Amino acid sequence: MSLINTQVQPFKTTAFVNRSGKGEFIEVTEQSLKGKWSVLIFMPAAFTFNCPTEIEDAAEHYAEFQKAGAEVYIVTTDTHFSHKVWHETSDAVGKAKFPLVGDPTHTLTNAFGVHIPEEGLALRGTFIINPELTIKTLEIHSNEIARDVKETVRKLKAAQYTAAHPGQVCPAKWNEGAKTITPSLDLVGKI
Repeated sequence: MSLINTQVQPFKTTAFVNRSGKGEFIEVTEQSLKGKWSVLIFMPAAFTFNCPTEIEDAAEHYAEFQKAGAEVYIVTTDTHFSHKVWHETSDAVGKAKFPLVGDPTHTLTNAFGVHIPEEGLALRGTFIINPELTIKTLEIHSNEIARDVKETVRKLKAAQYTAAHPGQVCPAKWNEGAKTITPSLDLVGKI
């Protein structure tokens, strides 16, 4: 069963975040996501090879997420303590101003269907969640393939547009400001 249009289940965990040069541990729950758009980016583990490149990519696009009113959460099966050290020792991860969420109990990886039981790690999963805690997009793929966060920003903006404009759909390669489609019987077979 797909998680699309389902509610985020209750959870409670700890994250490391360094927004202003002073790192801190914060509690993250489903209520932390409520009332704003959220992007959860699952990665296998700290201190891996592809993961720092994705965190750096997310950090380079973080201003776009913030401008769109969204928070980014990176989730691995490590602890928040590991994330603190990872943030301090990796130049790429050190660019992150968003929470690095620990999931050592695998509550989140299991709830979002990205857990690899035989490894205790997560698949690369990306979830866009609306302010009402409904999952609007998801992408899950094999760990050797890193993401392009620019596409995540595009999907976020499309989800926000369709939420604000019921009855409209965003066609292939839609970007903010581009034309959308109003589905109707008259368009069937004409696009």
